[in-house]
Amino acid sequence: MTTFLTFTILGLVLGSVYAIAASGLVLTYNTSGIFNFAHGAQAMLGTFLYWQLSVGWGLPVWLSLLLVVGVFGPLMGLLLHKLIMGALRDTAEVAKIVVTVAVMLGMVYLSQWIWDPVEPRTLTMFFGSDASVEIAGVVVRLHEILCLAVALAIALGLRMLFHRTRVGVVMRGTVDSPDLLRLNGHDPARVAAISWALGSALAVLAGILITPVSGGSLEANALTLLVIDAFAAAMFGRLRNIPPAFVGAMVLGLLGAYVTAYFPSDWTWTGNFRVSLPMILLFIVIVVLPQDRLRGAATRTRERYRVPSVRAAATWGLVLLGIVFLYSLLLADSGITTLGLGMAFAIIALSLTLLTGYAGEMNLAPMSFAAIATVIVFHFGITGSGLDASLNLPGIALAVVATAVVGGLVALPALRLRGLYLALATLAFGALLSNMVLRDTVEHTLAGFTFTLFPDGTLIIPKPRFGPVDLGDPLTFLLVATALFALIALGLAVLRNSGYGRRLAAMKDSPAATAMLGQNLVKLKLSVFMLSAAIAGLGGILMSSAMGSVEGESFGLMASLALVMLVVVGGIGYISGALFGGVMSGIGFTLLVGTFNDLAISQPQAATFFELLGNVVMVGTALVGMGVGKNPSGSVQGIMDGYRSLREARPVLIGGAALVAVLYALALAGLYGSWTFTLLALVVVMALPAVGQKLMPHAVAPVEGHGHSDEIRDDEPFTDTLRDRLDLALGLPARVPGVRAAAPQKGEEVNAPA
Repeated sequence: MTTFLTFTILGLVLGSVYAIAASGLVLTYNTSGIFNFAHGAQAMLGTFLYWQLSVGWGLPVWLSLLLVVGVFGPLMGLLLHKLIMGALRDTAEVAKIVVTVAVMLGMVYLSQWIWDPVEPRTLTMFFGSDASVEIAGVVVRLHEILCLAVALAIALGLRMLFHRTRVGVVMRGTVDSPDLLRLNGHDPARVAAISWALGSALAVLAGILITPVSGGSLEANALTLLVIDAFAAAMFGRLRNIPPAFVGAMVLGLLGAYVTAYFPSDWTWTGNFRVSLPMILLFIVIVVLPQDRLRGAATRTRERYRVPSVRAAATWGLVLLGIVFLYSLLLADSGITTLGLGMAFAIIALSLTLLTGYAGEMNLAPMSFAAIATVIVFHFGITGSGLDASLNLPGIALAVVATAVVGGLVALPALRLRGLYLALATLAFGALLSNMVLRDTVEHTLAGFTFTLFPDGTLIIPKPRFGPVDLGDPLTFLLVATALFALIALGLAVLRNSGYGRRLAAMKDSPAATAMLGQNLVKLKLSVFMLSAAIAGLGGILMSSAMGSVEGESFGLMASLALVMLVVVGGIGYISGALFGGVMSGIGFTLLVGTFNDLAISQPQAATFFELLGNVVMVGTALVGMGVGKNPSGSVQGIMDGYRSLREARPVLIGGAALVAVLYALALAGLYGSWTFTLLALVVVMALPAVGQKLMPHAVAPVEGHGHSDEIRDDEPFTDTLRDRLDLALGLPARVPGVRAAAPQKGEEVNAPA
């Protein structure tokens, strides 16, 4: 009985902290419609600041709490809403998710910059760990009682706020009808800002309270993910109701405590299961709870994607292969290997282009499917041993097919999910895989076979070999990976222009209308999930082979979220966006940081400056993601639009190409290195549209989004310019400026163009 009471109290304490965090999530989502994936990072950053004030600088605990929870937390929420979240109006769900993911990553990088992860930091309980009372024979510490009391006070306070105060009624009105709220003289944006301030303060408070209970040590990623466990509690109330969220939090805390208490100690997977429990509950709750009905009309968003033609995809694939080959001539073997790794990541990113860009289905765990294929190919696809080991084609095919099947199995229970719910379901799957499979380093016996899923926490993956083609050569691996990327991209272009692709686009715009037209949404979703998982699996095998050895963290949740963020930054509806996001996620920022670290070692007199630049690059990764709200179609699209405006300014294009060719020849001759050439070529590429506008303004067409667009929106004012564009789109004769068309006389027939 003592054991039961002890772990019941522990579960209630953990549940109370989850409840505090979950209430902040519900607040922000209710008033802004944005699910804050950075909630855990806000808690982490506030907790680190509290440690700095109370332990690092020795301020009184009460003053540190007041400054962090009462000032820093609300101010952080206000700034996030004012500077970032306000720009997400009329954007797709994926853009809203990615921006908050970028905020989360930026806060993690910032904390690691300010507080060295190598240095240990701990927080002790309020009143001390020895301050306790005895209840029914169970010792309960005062800090734990404080957690319960604070959670109860917040629950009652929020109840009164929503039902007894004018501000609370306005908050609820913001959710139901913001337009009607404006007509009554209220500002929904101001109400949302207040909610973000309050939600941020609750996140910080939860982080400070839970850290001493969970162990007391501060680590950025661990603390961020710990508060993310509150997502499951928030989903109990479908992100709308706080009382069910509090109930869910208590259930979550109690189940975790009882697993620790009563699962047999000889079950080697108990610890991993305990860590995975919040994500298991999150997945179950999302699947079981009733979902929103299918939308009957397409949702207007600011994303605009051009459908690639098959010819253009084939042409650009050949161009990419040529550029990669020419660039490889400037690189050493290590650089070629690194670039091959980037192309493998780009293949994984193509799975997001198909699934999210074309079909509108969310996946926040693409690296999890890469991990599944890697584990399978490790066990069934390696021929030989030692230096003679290689991956064989049947093993790779088996891994890809098996990954596609797993993708279908994951999609089956989530077939009726869309948007945020589907994103959270895939997030839960990714966390479950990371905790249960990638941490499984013990032996198992099944049907007489003894095996280990992830032996020693590391998998050694050799290079593939197909007859005379040995991908052990870095250049061969790079060219094969690039060719595979180009072929898959061409296949996606063919698919997008086919009837199947048009059905995917229709499902993305309006599932209800697609179903009414007789399309089978179940088959569409299941098939696109399986295709996407297969592509991610193939890319994962190449990625693991390029790295040589992989650990569980190589496929962790943070890696998946960073990849999704960078693909959306590039343009998730474009193949070029997948190329940008994959290369940048795989090697881009890591290579830049490594370069600055090497410079710091080689030039100790400027070490501080180079270390600063390395940290700025990491934080800058997140800053790029935060800008998605201003350009939801992707940065690559903006660059391509700039070059489309130069179609008639051919001397500028020829001059730019000639300049890049000269820079390449000089680099090939050894006058400077590949890094210098890369930077100079990027400067030329980025500056050419502006140069063309300056030198040949008469030949430069308006850039899409700045006065011209192939798409005519129904909210544009009817002007002469719009009339000309309509005439052009309909094939009508051009209007003569200054001459009004004569109105048809009574009885005169108006002939439409043939």
